[in-house]
Amino acid sequence: MPKIEGSCRAASSRRAGLHSTSTGISMKKAGLIGLGAMGAGIAATLRGRGFEMHVCDVRPGAALQFAEHGGVAWGTPAQVAGACDVVVSVVVNAQQTEAVLFGEHGAAAAMKPGSVFIMCSTVDPNWSVALEERLGALGIHYIDAPISGGAAKAASGQMTVMSSAKPQAYEKAGEVLDGMAGKVYRLGDRAGAGSKVKIINQLLAGVHIAAAAEAMALGLREGVSAEALYEVITHSAGNSWMFENRMAHVLAGDYTPLSAVDIFVKDLGLVLDTARASKFPLPLASTAHQMFMQASTAGHAKEDDSAVIKIFPGIELPPSKGRK
Repeated sequence: MPKIEGSCRAASSRRAGLHSTSTGISMKKAGLIGLGAMGAGIAATLRGRGFEMHVCDVRPGAALQFAEHGGVAWGTPAQVAGACDVVVSVVVNAQQTEAVLFGEHGAAAAMKPGSVFIMCSTVDPNWSVALEERLGALGIHYIDAPISGGAAKAASGQMTVMSSAKPQAYEKAGEVLDGMAGKVYRLGDRAGAGSKVKIINQLLAGVHIAAAAEAMALGLREGVSAEALYEVITHSAGNSWMFENRMAHVLAGDYTPLSAVDIFVKDLGLVLDTARASKFPLPLASTAHQMFMQASTAGHAKEDDSAVIKIFPGIELPPSKGRK
């Protein structure tokens, strides 16, 4: 990550009206790495709930933009970790989390013994269990804490956290964890349970999106008005949160990604890998995964996950109107 000079950091703090005392910064502190759609919302929520936020992102402008409204921008995960006893990581996957912790200028080497690393990505539960052991060997506490709810709920402090961790980790970082979200589930006394519940959530989310797209595609093929179908289904027993949310994107003809097609290629892949290890059949998840794979290879990988509807032949999708 490129370095953000100290002058930028100091200016950000002054603009935020922060002040130091003889014992250090006067506000509660938390670090956050990864200012994407979810991470930016979480950081803003914590800032609004009284935390002095120390942030960084692979895009240096993102950290500086956040700090304009209060907080401290840093250039690397190591700098964030050196400034805070609790560090929240909100990146896409295990590979990016590895880079945050153990890559060049990674956080792990800079974290003090007794500090806490909160991991919010959707990952293989076994990888999360192993990460707890690796960080524990360095004297660092770990919270397995995948998140759900989307960017809007992250920004409003209403998202859900599915966490599991040792009691010592909760004791040290519980205030940050509770400050991030509307609901924090504590699902076990060691890593793994949080990630297992998250991938089960993703199984349902992916299947629901695929089913919603299939239903809307059939309606379009049969000549039903898309708007009328949406109105009826959202007031009938066949509705789901995913139909109501994602088919609104289809009606608007807007596939700007809030959650991309490739997210479900990854997440449903994790679901299937987990089930395969115990020879557990998942026919619906398997079919949904193939649908997202087809959409990805057809060129829609970076589009909104509702673009899975584009795999269906012989339909005319609504033109772009933009989202409300």
